[in-house]
Amino acid sequence: MQKTGALVVDDQAAVLDDGREPPRHWPLLLVGAAVVPGTLLFLLGRWGDAPAVQAWRTVCLAVTVQALPFLLLGTALSGAINAFVPEGVFNRILPRRPVLAVPVAGVAGAVLPGCECASVPVAGSLIGRGVPPAAAFAFLLSAPAINPVVLTATAIAFPGNPAMVLARLLASLATALVMGWLWLRFGRAEWLKPVVRHTGHRPGRSRLDEFRRGFQHDFLHAGGFLVLGAIAAATFNVAVPRSVLDTFAAAPWLSVLFLAGLAVLLAVCSEADAFLAASLTGFPPVARLAFMVVGPMVDLKLIALQAGTFGRAFAVRFSAATVVVAVACSALTGWGLL
Repeated sequence: MQKTGALVVDDQAAVLDDGREPPRHWPLLLVGAAVVPGTLLFLLGRWGDAPAVQAWRTVCLAVTVQALPFLLLGTALSGAINAFVPEGVFNRILPRRPVLAVPVAGVAGAVLPGCECASVPVAGSLIGRGVPPAAAFAFLLSAPAINPVVLTATAIAFPGNPAMVLARLLASLATALVMGWLWLRFGRAEWLKPVVRHTGHRPGRSRLDEFRRGFQHDFLHAGGFLVLGAIAAATFNVAVPRSVLDTFAAAPWLSVLFLAGLAVLLAVCSEADAFLAASLTGFPPVARLAFMVVGPMVDLKLIALQAGTFGRAFAVRFSAATVVVAVACSALTGWGLL
């Protein structure tokens, strides 16, 4: 039962249960999220003329500036889908048999842009509407990993390397499908405690207002993780001794496992992770592919979101299995295409 004044996730926007509106000056918050980090980094660069500080500033600003347009586009499209796409569209396109619904739901993620933060409440809503959990989880994993915005960002981050884009598409889709079928075979109802949430347009409410709320929430939420991820990536590039990187980069399996673990810790949004992966030039392509496949499916913020939506028992088991499957699919796909 919800308590008065508690914070409730409504669609993809944060809304207070007592009816209070989000901050009225949210456009200023959006501008601040885009401008303040760059200003701070510029001032830091002016303050420190050391080569290491200059390198840190360059990497951090480059990652943030390159990824920001894709973050804006992805969150805008996600908000539009939430507000304008009919809520029953998923039930109409999915086959009745769960074993067939899994691949259809996985492929559907390719045409529905959205960040991984939004995919968790959407999956919970799909289950609440009668969609098989296996299909909902396939969509949960594929939507933030293989949508057009993410693939376009990957193509720009890796210019002249279409094999990397294809490898990311295939490895991510394979991971989503395998995890859906694994849940269908081994998943237990007692592990899953979904919270019924509404996603989509509500009668009597303005669609434009719902779009604004969804866009506001997604951009502010994902933008913060983008900036933190850029700072972490720049610090990683500058502060970690080259000898340590060479130790991991020289061993193919160690490099894959290392960057897969780094993706879990950095928790960067899927619209931006390709630019971070491209900056990790000391690692082989297969390891950077694993970074891009694991990140949108398992990271610290997603584990927390899954635990709150589906229960801790589900989040622990599903996240651990997803990491193993994602690393295996990345390795097999990468060594075959890259």
